[in-house]
Amino acid sequence: MNNEVVSIDLGSNSFRVLKYDCLKHKVISDYHEVVGTADGLVDTGIISLEAQQRVIKALKQSIQKVDYNPSVAVAVTTAAMRKASNNIEVLKNIEENTGVKFTIIDGIEEARLTLLAVKQALKRENINSSKFILLDIGGGSTEIIVNTEEKYISHSFDFGIVTMTQEFLEHHDLHKDLDLRKIEIKKYLDSQKLNLDDYTFVATAGTPTTIAAVKLGQDYFSYDKDVVNGTIVNLKDLENCLSIFDNSNKDTITKLVGRGRVEFIQVGIYIYRAIFEVLEKNESIVLDDGLREGVAINHCLKQKCKG
Repeated sequence: MNNEVVSIDLGSNSFRVLKYDCLKHKVISDYHEVVGTADGLVDTGIISLEAQQRVIKALKQSIQKVDYNPSVAVAVTTAAMRKASNNIEVLKNIEENTGVKFTIIDGIEEARLTLLAVKQALKRENINSSKFILLDIGGGSTEIIVNTEEKYISHSFDFGIVTMTQEFLEHHDLHKDLDLRKIEIKKYLDSQKLNLDDYTFVATAGTPTTIAAVKLGQDYFSYDKDVVNGTIVNLKDLENCLSIFDNSNKDTITKLVGRGRVEFIQVGIYIYRAIFEVLEKNESIVLDDGLREGVAINHCLKQKCKG
């Protein structure tokens, strides 16, 4: 059994690589870049040539920096690639240019793998993880997972920070759209007959971690996931962030959230706030761990079974 695995998560906006030690359950090294996979997807239905070139460039840089064999990396891609009508040719182009073979996973598998990472993270942070509702705000989809002891249910909702921003800029009233999404999510949760008071609210992905980082006085360049993990974020923290972004210039916001995320971050906060309201919660636990960690852990468990 090889004790190391490299996992890759190509999202609608971000690209992430992780080298993981299966024996120690620790991250050896990682790489992250904003590649804007879904740029223009709402209007064209395809992944543009420019976006493909950004992904290929980022992959080549990650191979050098993380030092891995691209042919054995476990690579997954999510909502943007699920929606793109040219996804087969895009993934073929990426593989021919980098040697990395991606698998498109559906929302159910995305939720399962993210939950795997979050459960391990909660254990690591010594946080009770028997009953929680997990929110994962992606670029092209939003996953809600209800974990009850050893069982869970999940639902992938067809909106994310990138697609909602693009639709909002072009066609829609954002808050009207969010009100409809809240009704949709509430209907789903009501159908499960849950007592929401029994469940802790946990959130992962870029928006919650950015808010936690701002709360802790970090910016994009001083971001420390070990400090962010387990941070409690409340509704007041969301309002504070919105206020900072409303009253700051683009350079200041870029320093806080990183290049390529400025135009999406406010929509992300509005989505996050909407889920707070649906769940009737005042605070949530924020974790940096997500899909790429889940892909790595899942691979380690499979290898262990084979071994």
